[in-house]
Amino acid sequence: MIYCVGLGPGDVNALPAKAHTLLTSNLPILLRTQRHPCTEAGPLAEHFASRGPANVIPLDDEYETGRTFEETYDAIVERVLRTHATRGDIVYAVPGHPLVGETTVRILLEQAAIEHIDIKIVGAPSFVDACLEAIQAPIVDHIHVVDAHLLRSALPYADPNLGTDGPILLYQVHDQEIASDVKLALLDAGFPDDWPVKVITAAGVPDLERVDAIPLVRIDRIPVNHLTSIFVPALPREQRPADINTLSEIMARLRDPETGCPWDLKQSHETLRKYLLEEAYEVAEAIDSDDTDALVDELGDVLLQIAFHAQLGRESGMFTLGDIADAICTKMIRRHPHIFADAKAEDAEAVLANWNAIKAVEKAEKGISGAKSALDGISQALPALSMATEVSKRTVKLGFEWPDAADLRDKCREELGELMVEWDALLADPSDLNARDRFEAELGDVLFTLVNVARWADLDAETALRRQLVRFGMRWRHIEALQSEAGIAWLDVDATQFRAWWADAKIAVAEAG
Repeated sequence: MIYCVGLGPGDVNALPAKAHTLLTSNLPILLRTQRHPCTEAGPLAEHFASRGPANVIPLDDEYETGRTFEETYDAIVERVLRTHATRGDIVYAVPGHPLVGETTVRILLEQAAIEHIDIKIVGAPSFVDACLEAIQAPIVDHIHVVDAHLLRSALPYADPNLGTDGPILLYQVHDQEIASDVKLALLDAGFPDDWPVKVITAAGVPDLERVDAIPLVRIDRIPVNHLTSIFVPALPREQRPADINTLSEIMARLRDPETGCPWDLKQSHETLRKYLLEEAYEVAEAIDSDDTDALVDELGDVLLQIAFHAQLGRESGMFTLGDIADAICTKMIRRHPHIFADAKAEDAEAVLANWNAIKAVEKAEKGISGAKSALDGISQALPALSMATEVSKRTVKLGFEWPDAADLRDKCREELGELMVEWDALLADPSDLNARDRFEAELGDVLFTLVNVARWADLDAETALRRQLVRFGMRWRHIEALQSEAGIAWLDVDATQFRAWWADAKIAVAEAG
């Protein structure tokens, strides 16, 4: 049996009888740390000293050798289990209550369950009780008890309500560096500089207990030690920076049947489809223009579309924003076994091979049979150039490729020649619908061949065309400026004048970079 016994906050007189009995028994005792008021001085400390180091074993040395707290906690648990294996029944004593803010006990319970070892929890007052008593803070709803070392990962993403639906009590604020990290994390999460907090030292320890009520910005400017905790009152949500949950709440309000927006209430997945595509293109435009502010704005518009679809899914009972996040997180972890598991991938090609293999397994698990064609699964909603690029990439993998650049150039000449033939036929009789269809077909062949040329050159045809449209826009605006300066109406501009302006525009845009 391993007895996990709490030492309480620091007053030996407040220890329950059962805990005191075990701590003064003849069983071997392992102390997670000897840096505790009950074990550093007083009758219990004297009793431990009389039993000698073979029977009362502090584990503080693990903190000196462990590179991280995770390593240290694992090493402590390993020593507890090893001592139990060699000496039988033992006491493992920890500060406060074993089940409140004690990571080693959590790990110990998990490991003991695997190894079928009996654990007995013997409680004592926790540091939470002592801290709340010290600051006389009644808790009627939620309180978040957080290890100060983990605050940066806990705020604000792991729990979006952290700090808004109840106060935070931070423990293990054992030095100035941790206090500084706490301050920065809270400031990053939206707490103002002057937010009132209480720094509690030696809570529950007679003659040592101290409470400092100070603004948040000063918590790393006062003395702290291994007995320090910080109480942070809840911040009203309206004072916190907006996050994804705020966006979800906004969408719910806009879709409220009684008080919502008439336009938003009329929308469906189908009516929103075009807006999602438009917003995605505007993100691409912001990227192409290297405009960070525009990129933030346009990404927000895309995020709005996702939140809108999530709200529609929530109303129908089909899915929520959380379901969307869970699905993509699960997918990303599963498809990156070289990061989250023990698979190997030395380069991008290996990553892609793993990705495709995992996708095939996922389809099989869903009962989706293997693709009948290499072209199956290409989205029909893609822009034509993007779809052509994907078709080209997939067929090339199966060997549909020109042997060399000369063959590809010959193919371009061949397709352009066939286009010229059909163009001549169409010019001869513009009313001939068959000639028009043949011309369209040959135009499509030329465009698809040019997409293959772009792929061969490791370029994206869609991007190339978009950049050309940007250049064209700049040239056209230059021509408009020349036309306005000349005071000539468009209907009076002859071909010679227009060609001269166009040449001037090409030079001006090229010089502008």
